[in-house]
Amino acid sequence: MRIAVLVPCYNESMTIEKVVKDFQVALPEADVYVYDNNSTDHSDVRAREAGAIVRYEHRQGKGNVIRTMFREIQADCYLMVDGDDTYPAVYAREMTDMVLHGKADMVIGDRLSSTYFTENKRRFHNSGNLMVRKLVNRFFDGEITDIMTGYRAFSYPFVKSFPVLSKGFEIETEMTIHALDKNFHVRSIPVDYRDRPNGSVSKLNTYTDGVKVIATIFRLLKDYRPLQFFSAIALMLAFFAAFLFTPILLEFSRTGMVPRFPTLIVSGFSALSSILLFCCGLILHTENQRNRQNFEIQLNIIEMLWQAGAQGTRTDLQQNDPSNPAAFK
Repeated sequence: MRIAVLVPCYNESMTIEKVVKDFQVALPEADVYVYDNNSTDHSDVRAREAGAIVRYEHRQGKGNVIRTMFREIQADCYLMVDGDDTYPAVYAREMTDMVLHGKADMVIGDRLSSTYFTENKRRFHNSGNLMVRKLVNRFFDGEITDIMTGYRAFSYPFVKSFPVLSKGFEIETEMTIHALDKNFHVRSIPVDYRDRPNGSVSKLNTYTDGVKVIATIFRLLKDYRPLQFFSAIALMLAFFAAFLFTPILLEFSRTGMVPRFPTLIVSGFSALSSILLFCCGLILHTENQRNRQNFEIQLNIIEMLWQAGAQGTRTDLQQNDPSNPAAFK
């Protein structure tokens, strides 16, 4: 079984060497890939000296890095971890075993059930993580304990069927929502979290990246749950139209007069917009169901290709194994 450790890296020269060596010890059979994202502090040199396979992604942003990683690397199990040494490698074996034994398509290293709230010193990060967790679980019917963790293990079918659209730190939210929407098997295990060492600076901007994450949740709600999204807006417009129309209707019932035509017109347009939005939601819901059917077919193809590739790898190993008598025939 091939295991790939994926480490997105941007200016992590203080910690990247330790991260690489820790995961080499935890998973000695794995290939450790460090994808440098325009670092200026020689992080790539440190990673290469530690024994990692170093590659480059010149489009800035964690989402861009993960898109390239998922496209280029072939493995049976992918373990993604940040290069800032905040996630201990001792959990790597348990996480990858869950994927390799077919118990999960995505394993989440759950910081929030462990030491995150005491270790993290950055303002508003704790409340931000809780808000994102509540929004995602509420809108997408999930029970995910940590949405934005950078410590995850993935199966081959998940990686090769995940369309990466985000460019930055909102990528974790996107992959979690994708897993929930496409009914992948998601498991969580509590992992210890330690804050960055002194001198190591987080690349996550609390405010701008936080806004991007919230925007991503609503964008994916529109894409994955269009009926729910447009029905909510349609319902608000319907209430607004009723609020404007009710006094006019009562006045008309008493006097037979309509004294406020502008209000009546606004009420009518609001009601019409509500109906149109609801119809849009129905149409997009039908189209989304068709896309889900196509996705399941594509997923079956990916599974077959993966199984065929794995069988071919095992056959090659057996043919080249000196202890196997068939290798000499």
